[in-house]
Amino acid sequence: MAPDDQPGTLIDETITSFTGRGADLLVECLVTAGVQVIFGLPGDTGVMFYDALAQRTGDVRHVLTRDERHAAIMADAYARATNEVGVVEVSSGGGCTYVIGGLGEAYASGVPVLVISSDIHESSRGSGALTEIDQIALFSAVTKWSARVDVAADIPGLLSEAMAQATTGRPGPVALIIAENVLDEGVSGLDLRSAPGRTTPRVPAHRPVPQVDEVETAAALIADARRPVLYAGSGVHSSGAANELLALAEKLSAPVATSIHGKGAIPETHELSLGVAGNNGGSPPANDALSEADVVLFVGTRANATDTNSFRSPPRSGVEVIHLDIDRSRAGRNYPGSLPLVGDAAATLRELVKKVAGRRTEPPWWTGRAARPEEFPPAPEGMIIPEEVVRQVAAVLGSDMTVVADPGTPTPNVAAYWTCTAPGRSVLIPRGHGPMGWAIPAAVGAALAVPDRPVVGFTADGSFAMASGELETIARLGLPICLIQMTNNSFGWIKMLQHLYAEKRYFGVDPGPIDAVAVAEASGLRALRAHDSEELREALRAFRNAPSPLYVDVTVPHMIDYLPPVPFWRDAVENGGARPVY
Repeated sequence: MAPDDQPGTLIDETITSFTGRGADLLVECLVTAGVQVIFGLPGDTGVMFYDALAQRTGDVRHVLTRDERHAAIMADAYARATNEVGVVEVSSGGGCTYVIGGLGEAYASGVPVLVISSDIHESSRGSGALTEIDQIALFSAVTKWSARVDVAADIPGLLSEAMAQATTGRPGPVALIIAENVLDEGVSGLDLRSAPGRTTPRVPAHRPVPQVDEVETAAALIADARRPVLYAGSGVHSSGAANELLALAEKLSAPVATSIHGKGAIPETHELSLGVAGNNGGSPPANDALSEADVVLFVGTRANATDTNSFRSPPRSGVEVIHLDIDRSRAGRNYPGSLPLVGDAAATLRELVKKVAGRRTEPPWWTGRAARPEEFPPAPEGMIIPEEVVRQVAAVLGSDMTVVADPGTPTPNVAAYWTCTAPGRSVLIPRGHGPMGWAIPAAVGAALAVPDRPVVGFTADGSFAMASGELETIARLGLPICLIQMTNNSFGWIKMLQHLYAEKRYFGVDPGPIDAVAVAEASGLRALRAHDSEELREALRAFRNAPSPLYVDVTVPHMIDYLPPVPFWRDAVENGGARPVY
């Protein structure tokens, strides 16, 4: 190595050998793979990795977070917004255990995230050392693959395998565990030809298609249908299949519903769009059309109870179901007797478009995305109803932005009332596990993923308390993020369940208030409290004209007084319906 060369830096990209520390080699391989952003915060066992990062700040950006769970959520949102692998770094002990909460959502939602976790010195294993834990066992429940690096020379090959595992088949998190002595280990003249390619691994890594006879069988079912409906999930976004989905829908004149994860699979202003289906934010046109269809084509969705309005939209009998999914274990599993198609969404839909003869379905069996019939009572003084909050944000800021939303009050209202005017994954909502405190860190990941695109995040007071530490991160980075807090001074979703199904015995759902405006201001954001729609619009106009960190607290009526678009709750209020099974 020449005297002026930085340790671990390849001066000439055509050189395939490497000399340096394991930590330098790891960073070199990440840079070679095209990784641009790494989220995390340092711990004892990762000091050498951070030293290596410090020498490559021109090649890869490190985003310092306040909590490992939030770092994982940022990587998750980054991956959703780019279809690339999001990268999070943690250390042994508290770091790797804290990150689990963020990985659970990514695992359940099929999002490619790479966890790099440093570990105790190999010589300390089994000694009860500080921060010692079996990380392979720890990560097993929330990753699809994990490996321990025992020697530095194995880093290129194992990182390549990690990237491939994260993006092949159903995407998901993977973990690479590296002991601190391996990070400090010297390597000399290492062949780098096994390192990941210089293009960042994207989803999908491969585009398999079903057998020809399977596609022909599906095409025949669709061609014979009188009331076909297409149902799109996140797999449409992961595959980049929006054009193919719309082509099939238009060829059939078949309406399209989506899950929350699939929102935006086609423009929701299109005449064939039914909007979101299911029992959380599902529109009546979508649920009704699915319940009346004679053939339903699921595309890249789990088709679980939440997505299908507890298996009522569509029902499990009396309808032909075709389930296209990249994962063989998921295709058709919730609808016995359905036709499974295992393959990439875009590639398979292209084949279906070729095979299906053009046809048109006739009204009035479906009506498109009809106007919602709900008439809400005026909000009490000093409050704004959640639907109005969402609609005002869209009216002032427009739809050319990324939207993130927390569970609870934000999710059904954003799902139902935010309109995606262009195809693509512009709305990010965590429906794998529905973890509270997701939107604030997710906004960071989304903003860094698409730097020229503002982000609006819908959160609530319960979620704010779990994630407010990252407000400082937003301020420090100066990100174009507008956060809207819907405050009802309770854990509103659970309180509503107690109201409907536990005879109004409220318990454990009413924490004390927190002055979110004061906390946001102390963290470096501009913050205010909007008491009515005009004050909200004024704040939004200021953000539109000069996007910079903004926090707006809005008091909303509780769900008990304002029924959100949750079909089962409406059934409970009107007909005494039973609690849904998720």
